Amino acid sequence: MKGIWRYLLAAALVLAIVAGTFAGGFALGYVFHGKQPVTGAATIAPSSSSPSPNATENAKDLWAPFWEAWDLLHKYYVRPLDDVKLVQGAIRGMYEATGDPHTSYMDPDEFRQANIALEGEYEGIGAWVDTSGDYVTIVSPMKNSPAEKAGLQPGDEIIAVDGEDVTGVNPELVVRRVLGPAGTKVRLTIKRDDQPPFDVVITRAKITIPSVEGKMLDNNIAYVQLLTFGDKTSDELRDTLKELMAQNPQGLILDLRNNGGGYLDTAVDVASEFLPGGEVVLYEEYKDGSRKAYKSLGGGLATDIPMVVLVNKGTASASEIVSGALQDYGRALLVGETTYGKGSVQNWIPLEHDQGAVRITVALWLTPKGRQISGKGLTPDVEVPMTEDDFKAKRDPQLDKAIELILQGKAPATMQTK
Repeated sequence: MKGIWRYLLAAALVLAIVAGTFAGGFALGYVFHGKQPVTGAATIAPSSSSPSPNATENAKDLWAPFWEAWDLLHKYYVRPLDDVKLVQGAIRGMYEATGDPHTSYMDPDEFRQANIALEGEYEGIGAWVDTSGDYVTIVSPMKNSPAEKAGLQPGDEIIAVDGEDVTGVNPELVVRRVLGPAGTKVRLTIKRDDQPPFDVVITRAKITIPSVEGKMLDNNIAYVQLLTFGDKTSDELRDTLKELMAQNPQGLILDLRNNGGGYLDTAVDVASEFLPGGEVVLYEEYKDGSRKAYKSLGGGLATDIPMVVLVNKGTASASEIVSGALQDYGRALLVGETTYGKGSVQNWIPLEHDQGAVRITVALWLTPKGRQISGKGLTPDVEVPMTEDDFKAKRDPQLDKAIELILQGKAPATMQTK
């Protein structure tokens, strides 16, 4: 793969189906078919071999302690040294020193392993994951997936696979260990909050990623659940809304809980069904402070109906874009729990001469009112927790509250602010 790897989906990768290597550079997830994932609208050119003026200013003094440390290590260290590994370690340390978990280095071996094509393999456990931290972290299990049936929850960290500790192992490579043929088992050791680690044995399966589900609830309320932001979501959502809106519902509930995200253009399409045309859905803000605006398209089918959006800590990426826009404009009330908090854009750039690759955060995305969500998430207008007891008893207090707000006439029916 040559040039820049564009449009990395860093917050919402899929432990589900595999069809070769996609634009983000990780060999997992459904293929993006040329569309851009939500975290990657910015592009940058490969760096030239010439350093910037700032990099060369006082370069001799700046690099003096590095070379002094290098010489001392070679002079006194008791064992043979591998200079290539030392250089790779220096690069890795430099990127880690940014303090940004999404800016990192992958050495040539890691780079090659992460790009081994897995043609024909479409099996896994069915979970959206975050690979930007020290461990693979569950963003949300997919509905009716092996991961959901095994009880995995948002925030769970995978600290071992089949009994092998993965501390210090690149999370993108850990993902590959979790993937495998349908019918085979994988044992994951899970760290959840302050609980002691525990093992979960999951039987892998062929995963079909759903997109949209809709139905009429009691009290003539339309309910639409988006499970991902894929290449068919826009059409499926529009078809679902046509069917539901034809029944003249008195309110609409959009369920984005445990939706790990997807394409940026799909997020704009979805927001456009509920907002007038020409409204900013999100901004991307770059290093120089400039911004690019993405605007609603117009022609939405549900721009003037009382509306509530359900969110939780598994609501991430594209789901946060839609939720943030609807909240900023007062178009809908957010009900549930604080969302995941992913709002930055990464590019993978291969280094010359097969020396690995670097991943660099090149932009942030903001809500229409300029709110940064990265690391913070969206706070719902009405906070309603979902407890373990609720799950076990199959209660849904968040959905119950959404219905209540609509019946009480508290849900906004149109956009409230510009």
